[in-house]
Amino acid sequence: MTRDRRRPAGDQPRAGAGIRRTVGLLAALTAALALSGCFNGGDELIVYSGRSQDLVEPLLNRFATDTGIPIAVRYGDSTDLALQIAEEGDRSPADVFLSQSPGTVGFLAEAGLLARLPAEILDRVDERYRNAEGRWVGVTARQRVLVYNEDLVDPADIPPSVLDLTDPRYRGQVAVAPSNASFQDFVTAMRQQIGDERALEWLRGMAANDAPVYANNNAIVEAVGRGEVPMGLVNHYYNERFRAEDPSLPSRNHVFPDGDIGSLVIESSASVIAGTDRPEDAQAFVRYLLSEDAQRYFAEETLEYPLAAGVEPAADLPPLASLDGADVDVDALGGGFARTRELLEQSGLDG
Repeated sequence: MTRDRRRPAGDQPRAGAGIRRTVGLLAALTAALALSGCFNGGDELIVYSGRSQDLVEPLLNRFATDTGIPIAVRYGDSTDLALQIAEEGDRSPADVFLSQSPGTVGFLAEAGLLARLPAEILDRVDERYRNAEGRWVGVTARQRVLVYNEDLVDPADIPPSVLDLTDPRYRGQVAVAPSNASFQDFVTAMRQQIGDERALEWLRGMAANDAPVYANNNAIVEAVGRGEVPMGLVNHYYNERFRAEDPSLPSRNHVFPDGDIGSLVIESSASVIAGTDRPEDAQAFVRYLLSEDAQRYFAEETLEYPLAAGVEPAADLPPLASLDGADVDVDALGGGFARTRELLEQSGLDG
């Protein structure tokens, strides 16, 4: 599916009861999922990518050219792709999973579907941004923000915490993308901080407040920019890229202060599927994503934070170490994946 240039769509024991239940409930949806990509009978490295085609295709083509390893890519939503891999199990044709978020790979790691990465790959990234057992590694980081239209919103009227957005005065004003993997990671992190009961209360409060629901972060930023909705919860780099293309846009990013859960820092990630028969090529792919050239591509083209040591973000972004994000157990995001989806369904915010 072709989208606007460089704008994204929407990154132990076998599966437990909660995971099996989630996969079972969504199996029909997952099986019917329309995914791009074609496969030529096993002579290619097969990548399932939750990052959009227009965003990463130039880099993936560069990998194939530089390494001589042919690849085929299946593009889709990170959540749907993770469920697809879980449904396929040992039969999955995937060799690598490139995910928009750590929650989806945490889900697969818990299900025993991801291989351990070698230390020389893992050590390229700070331990805060990789799985403790080496099942996935962060590639880029992004911060959750509130994007707002400065023609419609006075920054002084933005509340101190994302949790305050359920106040009736924000009725119909704050857009969300509940099906987006990053939003689901945000909700899972919220559950870590305040517990399931209060997280469900917040979700229900947003639903009762008629929060406009969009398909993805990209759509939210576009809507805010044209004044369709005053504010929305997204990742920082969406609006950064829109404004790089059109500096006249009235959309601005607001970072919730004091380590608020609304300023969560989360990463896109890469992992090798446990059943791959091409482990060396799959590891070469992950290694390439953490190379200086690939990390500079992400810094310059997507305006995300590169996670490999020694590569700086775009000049107009604050250093990654300076971000005042919420303190969460990133590994636990995957373990809460199934429960978060259940709460979204219960809240009525899942669209």
